Amino acid sequence: MQPNPIMPTIPLDQDGIHHGFLRLPYSRNDSAWGAIMLPLTVIKNGVGPTALLTGANHGDEYEGPVALQELTVTVKPEDVTGRIIIVPAFNYPAFKAGTRTSPIDQGNMNRSFPGRPDGTPTEKIADYFQRYLLPLADVAVDFHSGGKTLDFVPFAAAHILEDKINEKACFEAMAAFNAPYSVQLLEIDNVGMYDTAVENMGKVLVSTELGGGGTVTTKSIAIAKKGLRNVLIHFGILQGTLQLDQTIRIDMPDSDCFTFCDQDGLCEPMIDLGEQVEKGDVVARVWPLDKTGVEPTTYYANRSGILISRHFPGLIKSGDSAAVVGVINA
Repeated sequence: MQPNPIMPTIPLDQDGIHHGFLRLPYSRNDSAWGAIMLPLTVIKNGVGPTALLTGANHGDEYEGPVALQELTVTVKPEDVTGRIIIVPAFNYPAFKAGTRTSPIDQGNMNRSFPGRPDGTPTEKIADYFQRYLLPLADVAVDFHSGGKTLDFVPFAAAHILEDKINEKACFEAMAAFNAPYSVQLLEIDNVGMYDTAVENMGKVLVSTELGGGGTVTTKSIAIAKKGLRNVLIHFGILQGTLQLDQTIRIDMPDSDCFTFCDQDGLCEPMIDLGEQVEKGDVVARVWPLDKTGVEPTTYYANRSGILISRHFPGLIKSGDSAAVVGVINA
């Protein structure tokens, strides 16, 4: 396979702290020999595990970029045993545009793996991670939230895997992250996901959903910062004591957790995030946009549990997720 055109402007394997970029050549209308420059920090000190930390896999999700930017200015090499590779804006074109997917090629980074070295810019970034960065990593933390279209109770997540040894390690890292909710997730569509690429290599992955609406809160930022340091301490990369608070364990065992809308309309949520839901409860009503005097369409929970996600904008489209119910794992 041909080499990937991305080149780091700083060393990945030298002790110390280095700030630079992943430089992706990108010839375009306004810059014939231009490049996409993904901000990058590498902090290394001696021999030890490597953590690969990413935010803005989707460009309208911000807890990760804030927490990772702070890490680049607060952690010193002498604090580290091993290596931390920090990419605050994984899909940098989407991050700059404030959109979920790249405005250049409409690429969804979390559906573009394993990527292609001769593909679109999004595919080239995915290929570089797949072939050059992930092999270096022992653990990956990939921050997500609901972006502009969803809102979540704040949770860390790990996937149910066929490899039970790796699954156990992922669940332990998720527990160390210690978000208010901890979700064991069976992914309903994992083709092309960064998560799948990490797990298929036998690496430990912790992901999150820390809020939504295309913004952040002081609470969601605090959860991201604490969880990030906890994971680094859990792996011995940073020294310290884990900060552990109560977490509610949630399972998402199958597709019955999801309630999907099948029409365009005005969305009226009927259950708030974190509230108890019984199977058959109305979780949302959708009103018509173009007429009055018509009853709304009702949408129901397919199982009992608590509401962990809901559609965020006031308007909803056919095929959108209206609500997600998780099952409390006692």
